[in-house]
Amino acid sequence: MTMKKILIICLTLTLACNAGVKAQAPDAVKKTFQAKYPGENDPDWHQDDHGYYEANFKIDGIKYRADFNEDGSWVETETSIDEDDLPKAILKVIEEKYADEDITEVEKVDSASKGLFYDVEFKQKGKNMDVEFKADGTIIN
Repeated sequence: MTMKKILIICLTLTLACNAGVKAQAPDAVKKTFQAKYPGENDPDWHQDDHGYYEANFKIDGIKYRADFNEDGSWVETETSIDEDDLPKAILKVIEEKYADEDITEVEKVDSASKGLFYDVEFKQKGKNMDVEFKADGTIIN
């Protein structure tokens, strides 16, 4: 078999496998999403490693990711923010406890179980470290 044929077969198989990757959310999930975010009619749906149905969408140019259980119950909604947009109390704790750490990502999270919090990811060898803060600087994880 020629290299060209092998390449065509591999490309075809890759495209066929990737065609099923984009998940369609169950009706219960879509219904909850529409109730929570009325007017957002075209989210990109994916199923994540935790089994959540994940809606990616934008509101006023800002990217959001909302997670839902299969039964339609809402889990959380995240959006990336700049480090400068963190509440001052959190910045103070980071300065005191994590001054030597490099921040790789900051998210504002609205959670069904934890309420509003901020997830700050610090670069580490291997798996990065996530620290969750309430707006007053309290660490919650």
